[in-house]
Amino acid sequence: MLSKIRMSNFLGIVLMSLMLIPFAICADAASVDEGGLYSYRLTKVIQVPGRQGIATDGTYYYVSGSRALYKCDKTGKMIVENKEPFKTFPKEAVCNHIGDIDYYNGELYIGAEEFKEGRGFNIQIAIYDAETLEYKRSIPFDEKSGQIEVCAITVDPIRKIAWMADWCNGRYLYQYDLTTGTYVGKLHLQPVPQYQQGVYYYEGHLFITADDGDANYWEPDHMYKVNADPAATCGLVELEKVFNEFTRTGEIEGLCVDPKTGQLLVLFNRGTKVVEGMAVGFYTGYEKEIHEVYIYDIIKFPKK
Repeated sequence: MLSKIRMSNFLGIVLMSLMLIPFAICADAASVDEGGLYSYRLTKVIQVPGRQGIATDGTYYYVSGSRALYKCDKTGKMIVENKEPFKTFPKEAVCNHIGDIDYYNGELYIGAEEFKEGRGFNIQIAIYDAETLEYKRSIPFDEKSGQIEVCAITVDPIRKIAWMADWCNGRYLYQYDLTTGTYVGKLHLQPVPQYQQGVYYYEGHLFITADDGDANYWEPDHMYKVNADPAATCGLVELEKVFNEFTRTGEIEGLCVDPKTGQLLVLFNRGTKVVEGMAVGFYTGYEKEIHEVYIYDIIKFPKK
């Protein structure tokens, strides 16, 4: 009898200890392969040198850090780097931050800004040579748009439109005509994904990654989609994927689709505790942040 009591007490202590460990309780969590418009199957994970954005021309991976650009092969090995990407900017266009990036027609499109006081200043579309990673020119943003930050940029190659996302106030995606360099308008997102990090145009839709899962509670981050209708002033945002494969990332970042393989690439950071976009130390077992690209096969459903 005494041994049974001891065992009962032991099990009780274990149960109470487990209850103290934070974990996510998410209703209707999706499976690994499950998606929305498409389904996604993880095939590979590679480490890369940067923590912000990912783009590809199908041959190379282009990765951005907050203040650096890297050109890598498809194993993540760095080939070219530019650790002073703002060095040749005009003096009045001071910048200190790069977010998610995109590749288009031999060039890298980058949302650059001076981030301070909780918002962005000197916001611009900075364009770099994809071969050398050297700065070429910029398209300034229009203050009338109301945009106060740029966390990501993507190019619609059909309409030749750049879309910019705002981490501080994610209500809108902002459009710029790449031919004229002018502001075209904005798309009102309904509902608004929290803490947007990346945006990518693919087959008529805009896919948005959001750092909306609390890593302290092992909550996953998400990807959303909205129709890229050029005539619309607002768009219905729908959940596209739950990233159950990697829940304690600290931050999800940029994304893109490889034009040669058709695979989805998503950049994740793990190890760092992130609170409202700011690093506040490391999780147990980490002494540095690790940047990884998760590579997924996109599984398209037969058209009805």
